[in-house]
Amino acid sequence: MAAPHDNPTAAELVQAVRDWLADDVGPSERPPNRFHLRVATNVLDIVQREIALGPQHEVAHRERLQALGMPDDRALADAIRSGDVDYRDAEVRALVWDSVVDKLSVANPRYLERNPRQSG
Repeated sequence: MAAPHDNPTAAELVQAVRDWLADDVGPSERPPNRFHLRVATNVLDIVQREIALGPQHEVAHRERLQALGMPDDRALADAIRSGDVDYRDAEVRALVWDSVVDKLSVANPRYLERNPRQSG
C-alpha cells in the first residue's frame, strides 16, 4: 500500500471483487453470463499478479536494459534493427527471454508450467 492510502489495499480490493464474482455471482448465473464472469475473474487475476509482480519486474527489466547500455525497449529494438546490437548475442537473448517470462508470469503463468525453461 502506498501512502497516503489506507486499508484495504488495491490488491485486497481486487481480490474481494474477484472472490465475490467467482463465489457468489458466478454459480447463480446462466451459461452465457458464466463465461463473461469467468473472463472478468481472469482479468482480475491478471491485475492481481501485475500489482504483486509488476514493481520487481520493472526494476529487473530496467537493470537488464542498462546492462546492455539501453535506456528502454525502443532503444534496444532500434539498435537491433539497425544492426548495432546483434539479436543473437547471449545477453540480448536472455533479456528478451526474461522479459517474456515476466510477461507470461502476469498474463498467464500456466504457459510457464508447460515450458519451465530458465532464461539463457
